[in-house]
Amino acid sequence: MKLWQVLVLVVLVVLVDPSVLLAATDLNWGNGIGAGVGAGLVVVGAGIGLGMIGGSMVESMARQPEKAGTIQTGAIIIAALLEGLAFAALLLVNLALLGKIGAP
Repeated sequence: MKLWQVLVLVVLVVLVDPSVLLAATDLNWGNGIGAGVGAGLVVVGAGIGLGMIGGSMVESMARQPEKAGTIQTGAIIIAALLEGLAFAALLLVNLALLGKIGAP
């Protein structure tokens, strides 16, 4: 079998019966799906936010080159806060996956 055929087969098996991913654990499969969707949303949201910060920073520096240092400092601070928020959200997603928070 070719690699893409194996990957398609694995995806189909997981879609038909998601419990195969959690066979070695006693986790509820709903927690796993929710955690996966949550982690994906966190990563996409952080990526979009960082892209918007970077784009605005470059545009601002192009308009006012004399303020480049101040703009860069502000953008780095905002990016660090965004990364901290994304890390906290991923921590909550992992806690939900492990069953520490959320529905029993």
